[in-house]
Amino acid sequence: MNILWITNIMMPPLCSALGLPSPAVGGWMFSSLEKVRYLAPENRFAVATVWGGNEFKTIEAEGITYYLLPLKGKKTTEYNSHLEAIWKQIERSFRPDVVHLHGSEYPHGLAYVRACGSKGVVVSIQGLVSSCARYFTAGIEHDTLKKCLTFRDFIKHDSILRGQKTFETRGETEKELFQSVSHVIGRTDWDRSHALAINPQLEYHFCGETLRPAFYKHKWNYNKCEPYSIFVSQASYPIKGLHMLLKAMPLILRKYPKTRIYVAGGNIMAMPWYRMTGYAKYIRDLVYKLEIDNKIEFTGQLNEEQMCERYLKSNVFVCPSSIENSPNSLGEAQLLGMPYVASFVGGIPEIVAYNAEVLYRFEEYEMLAERICNVFEKQDDFRDPSDLSRYDGNQNAQQTLAIYNKVAGSSYTPNN
Repeated sequence: MNILWITNIMMPPLCSALGLPSPAVGGWMFSSLEKVRYLAPENRFAVATVWGGNEFKTIEAEGITYYLLPLKGKKTTEYNSHLEAIWKQIERSFRPDVVHLHGSEYPHGLAYVRACGSKGVVVSIQGLVSSCARYFTAGIEHDTLKKCLTFRDFIKHDSILRGQKTFETRGETEKELFQSVSHVIGRTDWDRSHALAINPQLEYHFCGETLRPAFYKHKWNYNKCEPYSIFVSQASYPIKGLHMLLKAMPLILRKYPKTRIYVAGGNIMAMPWYRMTGYAKYIRDLVYKLEIDNKIEFTGQLNEEQMCERYLKSNVFVCPSSIENSPNSLGEAQLLGMPYVASFVGGIPEIVAYNAEVLYRFEEYEMLAERICNVFEKQDDFRDPSDLSRYDGNQNAQQTLAIYNKVAGSSYTPNN
């Protein structure tokens, strides 16, 4: 079979060929591709994505054909009708039997379907912007949102409320995509319910997520971690819920005064005023109001190995999001066998086996504080009842190939 992947990131071999650094996100996607290729080496693979250049490029790297579709100055979140002609060119050249569209959040996948039709197309659900939009402000009061407007937000027309509107607009494109295809791949009851609510005629295929290689190689050990340290993997916008963890901190510090929070990503506290987003301003103001500026550290951008090391050094991983499907960051904590606490939202309860000891309602930061304190109290006595087979790379690759077989309508059987 000829299998075309449509992604929203550049894969590492393509970055290497272009002399660019590999992206800090999306490493799980390349891991999945490598597993599928290993099990089915007789297939031809191509990967297409958009890029910031002005020309269409075709590059061969490590046995894969890569297509780079130019954005020509437009945002990845904007629909680009000029991509339709390029998609037709790619379809004629590569003649895919299966088109695996990773994520419904960006409109370049819809451009393929509009240009080439939905035959052989299957969409993997990552996040669902149409469903997440309603949770975008994550409990921040409307008056506070207005006060958070910054110079940068004004110039870029990109406040928190505008971000919610953008999600809603992108959600309409996402809905059109789901209404235009016949097959989707998901991994939780939550994403299944929302996908079928958009298009009840969809054929839903379950497949777990294969995560980044480093997280299969290590195991968390309490004796090697920093006691009373909390790790959060993202904090760039309200959905990720850092503000709720900050509100929980005074309650945690009352019992465990040595507690520290480590946040992956750039230092919000040191951001220049002209670059500060509304959410960054809200976080900074909240940190100073709660007098916890000496209790939080932003790590900067971390690559795969650095991220894994940060998990291993931490006492507990916290996922305080207002909405998630099945966050890979939580899956990575599960693979490492470290303690974690997560909000009862979206698909999270399912992937943690509805474990009441780690779950709490998103708005209830008092419960979040208690859950974290319970982890600190138990030290290394953490037992995870969840089913980690959902992260089995070989199993997921076999399932993916079986889905391809069904979508393509062929009689192909993967080699074991």
